[in-house]
Amino acid sequence: MSTSETTPVIELKDIKVSFNARTGSLFKPNKIHAVRGVSLQVAPGETVGIVGESGCGKSTTAKVICGLQSPTEGQVFFKGEEVTKRTASMRKRIGRVVSVVFQDPATALNARLIVREALLDPMNVHNVGTKESRNKRVEELIHLVGLPSSTLDALPGQLSGGQRQRVAIARALALEPDIIVADEPTSALDVSVRAQILNLLTDLKDDLGLSMVFISHDIQTVRYVSDRIVVMNAGKIVEEGPSKQILENPSDPYTRTLLGAAPTLLHPELG
Repeated sequence: MSTSETTPVIELKDIKVSFNARTGSLFKPNKIHAVRGVSLQVAPGETVGIVGESGCGKSTTAKVICGLQSPTEGQVFFKGEEVTKRTASMRKRIGRVVSVVFQDPATALNARLIVREALLDPMNVHNVGTKESRNKRVEELIHLVGLPSSTLDALPGQLSGGQRQRVAIARALALEPDIIVADEPTSALDVSVRAQILNLLTDLKDDLGLSMVFISHDIQTVRYVSDRIVVMNAGKIVEEGPSKQILENPSDPYTRTLLGAAPTLLHPELG
């Protein structure tokens, strides 16, 4: 196996993220330690699920992965190259290969842009290909996520929540990324639509050979899409391992609590 096939797409080493709280004095504000020494690797083609309750640090960890949050301490590597302190040019380069699917597709898409313009935008920013090749790619993307070509001329407000999330996924795929970070991508959707979006993400990951980091508070949802599960609590990883192992033989009391407290929120067909 070649080095490129074994080198993690993303690696975090002892990442810590702290914020100044609004409490304390002006010169000595109290600190909020959102992430406390997280180390994590994502292999090529692997889906890693990060699960935990609100405030556990999972979304902050996701922001560090995709460059939206700088760590207070620790190192971030992309394909073996350290990218902890990213320059503008480095951000643009990594922005081509790390894409994000956010929780609420209504806010992730510009309400004033028709779908065609939204899909063209990342390719225009990165000056990818010719005008003809970009337009062809837009047609491919909309079909890839299971929507008709007529969707391209619609505004986001004219689409359902599930359709908007499909468009957001298509936009994330526009630059043919190596890894997608999906932060609670189904929590704003109706239960009946969640299964469809999860199936779509799983199929795309398999068909395109993508790596994925899937963030959710629902361990049953994470189980469905992930090869490996990472459980976070109070800014730390308390347990990680293959999905089957975590679900059937959890070793940490917090993981057992999550499993006991979270009946599946998926459509019954995924149960």
